[in-house]
Amino acid sequence: MANFSKSNVPQFSVEVYQNAFLPEGGREVNAIVTVTSTGGGTTGGIPLAGSGPAYGAGPGAAVVLMVDCSGSMDYPPTKMRNARDATAAAIDTLREGTLFAVVAGTHVAQEVYPGGGRLAVADAHTKALAKDALRGLSAGGGTAIGTWLRLADRLLGPAEAGIRHGVLLTDGRNEHEAPEDLRAALESCAGRFTCDARGVGTDWEVKEVTGIASALLGTADIVADPSGLADDFTRMMENVMGKEVADVALRLWTPVGVEIRFVKQVAPSVADLTGRRTEAGPRAGDYPTGSWGDESRDYHVCVRVPQAGIGQEMLAARVSLILPDPSGAGTPQPLSQGLVRAVWTDDMAASTSINPQVAHYTGQAELAQVIQQGLEARKSGDFDGATAKLGRAVQLASASGNQDTARLLSKVVDVVDAATGTVRLKAKVAEADEMTLETRSTKTVRVKK
Repeated sequence: MANFSKSNVPQFSVEVYQNAFLPEGGREVNAIVTVTSTGGGTTGGIPLAGSGPAYGAGPGAAVVLMVDCSGSMDYPPTKMRNARDATAAAIDTLREGTLFAVVAGTHVAQEVYPGGGRLAVADAHTKALAKDALRGLSAGGGTAIGTWLRLADRLLGPAEAGIRHGVLLTDGRNEHEAPEDLRAALESCAGRFTCDARGVGTDWEVKEVTGIASALLGTADIVADPSGLADDFTRMMENVMGKEVADVALRLWTPVGVEIRFVKQVAPSVADLTGRRTEAGPRAGDYPTGSWGDESRDYHVCVRVPQAGIGQEMLAARVSLILPDPSGAGTPQPLSQGLVRAVWTDDMAASTSINPQVAHYTGQAELAQVIQQGLEARKSGDFDGATAKLGRAVQLASASGNQDTARLLSKVVDVVDAATGTVRLKAKVAEADEMTLETRSTKTVRVKK
């Protein structure tokens, strides 16, 4: 484990868990990289002393709240009222000095507060004005989420803030713009701000909401009962206010001849980062991790090394945490690093042993995959396939101690034997239960180290 600290930023540490031993001819190396940040969420959103946006110069955070105001938000009418109350609760949670704005989203995006292409500075007066402006929100029109995101980007772009964040609430499908328009908006906004997305009720599309959160390195969840929105928005905003450092990258350097198979976040949820690599010099690439407070995350790194003889050893990869230079000079700042090794041995017991962390998270990634495959099979009428996949999911959830996922699965299948994955599909499943399982399928449980 290596650890570097600076007086003005959180301290990051990197720990690598792996079985470095390979048999003769072995080429695949797997490692779980645990990244822990401490000291980042202790200032309560107050700007850090460092200079430059990465360290929170000026206000600590800038936030845009995007509220669905399409016609469907009026069915039932309490849904719009709950959305207004939730947005007010989020505004109340903003720290003093946070920059913020509220956007109403329909088939177009409109500024609700403060207007004029600006962000307001949170204090008692501006919060009261913003909550007063929420009373004017009413339901009507269509849904074009890409326009909401582009307006949020225009508002957040000029902000002198370390953390740029969006919160997006929708209750329906993105029916009033082409799918490629939403994809283009997400590509345009990626790396510019993070975004948490919430679907309220059961008339929205899970893959749209989770896709938004995934592309913008945020969280996704379902709030099936609109009365739960205020509590959810409060927790979400408290989490945002705890972030103190943005734009942290996981840098992977590999020697000549080493191929990267994949890089995935595996805790607290599964997210494939492999395709998000940006080149960072000879044989090095950066994978975005977003904003950090006091927290710990796990990443699964898999590389393919050249063949070597018994007794040989090599550095398979060097994993570093990188922060942009706050001076603006462009030289990245290494925060911490860990080493992934490969050692060839003729000791069969050593080379066939699977590291517990690697085994656990391989199972968690499979768990997320088979849930999604099982639900797709169920929707398409392939009940045998659905039973097999969801049975495997029950087995994996039980073996890994993922009780939350096991509980969600039990609302979709009757569990006969969790250990063997023997299940029966329920004849009737509430739409909210099925959507909750799909939305939360990527959430993982940490392995005990």
